[in-house]
Amino acid sequence: MKKNNWIFLLFVVGLVFSLLSFYQMEPDYLWHVKAGEYMLHHGLLTKDVFSWSVYSEYWMSHEWLFEVLIAGMKRLFGNFHLFIYCFTCMFFLLLMIYFKNKDVLFHNVLFSILWFSCSIILAFSLQVRPHLLSNCLLGLTIWFLYDLYQNKESKKIYWLPLITIVWANVHGGSSNLPYLLCFLFAICGLFQFQFSKIEANRMSKKQIHKYLLVMLLCMGCVCINLHGFKMFLYPYQNMMDSTMIQNIIEWRSTSLNEWHHYLYYGLLLFIVCIFLFSKKKIEWMDFILLGFCAYLGLKSIRFWFYTYIIMSFVVFKYVGKRKMDKGTMGGLLLISCLLIGLFIFKGNSILRPKYSFLLNEKDIQVIKEAKPERLFNMYNYGGDLVYNEIPVFIDGRADLYGPHNYKDYLNISSLKEDYVTLIKKYDFDYFLVDSKYSISTYLRYSDDYQLIYHRKNVYFYKKRTMES
Repeated sequence: MKKNNWIFLLFVVGLVFSLLSFYQMEPDYLWHVKAGEYMLHHGLLTKDVFSWSVYSEYWMSHEWLFEVLIAGMKRLFGNFHLFIYCFTCMFFLLLMIYFKNKDVLFHNVLFSILWFSCSIILAFSLQVRPHLLSNCLLGLTIWFLYDLYQNKESKKIYWLPLITIVWANVHGGSSNLPYLLCFLFAICGLFQFQFSKIEANRMSKKQIHKYLLVMLLCMGCVCINLHGFKMFLYPYQNMMDSTMIQNIIEWRSTSLNEWHHYLYYGLLLFIVCIFLFSKKKIEWMDFILLGFCAYLGLKSIRFWFYTYIIMSFVVFKYVGKRKMDKGTMGGLLLISCLLIGLFIFKGNSILRPKYSFLLNEKDIQVIKEAKPERLFNMYNYGGDLVYNEIPVFIDGRADLYGPHNYKDYLNISSLKEDYVTLIKKYDFDYFLVDSKYSISTYLRYSDDYQLIYHRKNVYFYKKRTMES
């Protein structure tokens, strides 16, 4: 059995390597690491320093600790920090799932292989962003909550306040999960009933009191950060911002119209089938947690991976035993080697990164030589510009720009409402636009602007009146 454990661990390592082969640089990393570098040199940030449009305005830097961490890693390890960060977070998460379920993994090896393979859903969050740390913290949170659920004497739950403090500083936007999950466990523990296949068993008063106590502690710990009580309200304010939800891809709802969204629907259907076809009763707690996961995942695609993480601590107990087929572990060893080989073949994007997303060195050089003071830029260009110390009109920090110019950016880029008045209001001296947007067409046929550079979809315009 020890040999089998090592082979399965190698499979986990192979899965992580295969996931890393999907890595691609994205714009938010660029402003994250620049913010971290700034803080290492000048101190912590609570005001904007990267734009000209909202310069010195209050910035809810809810990921500051992650930014300092990643900038420090970049200083220590150079380009290799991307690999170290992603590999460590992904391996820690899958290793946690492995150790939580190691006693039952070999009861049904084929299911265990299939479930761990479902971790491909995590590829959608595989970026050097704080989401990977949130995944790990969520895994620990669920582990400790379930430990108390199964053993009323467990004390692991008392780690949650500390986890919450860390969470509130590396990725404050989701740091409300520990106290919400504590509340969910406490409420579910009040019920005692049996309905069809669902069975609820009331928890002891001692367990419920522990959940409620830790919930209150976690609510207070969310406020231990640079922004105090504002962090407590921040996640709910974001969830109510319809403009950002509609326009930021990762915040959009899961849709039947997007083919890749069926990966998430498939995961949900797989879990439901595990529950329905299991010979065991469905525990009320597990049923409610699945509903909670489905609600979050269907509400926003950025929550897809929460379903996989939370359900990884649930599904194995519903799977019946199955005799291990001869050659299963040998086949698993071969698959593990092939997965690692996939990374060796495709992993250049994380081992040899280019610190750009949509703009290249020539684009940046031209823009820097122009020395724009009031540049209009597309949202996705913001990360490249911030990284290269070019003041922006907007970038990936949508929550910063929301109260100020985010709606104006949307109206200008798509030529909606009174966009001409908005252009005059900001008095842009240069425009850096994508030809796919309506603003590019407007600039092309306007006598007020001159095209001075373009490459593929990237167009750079200068305001003609500057020549007089």
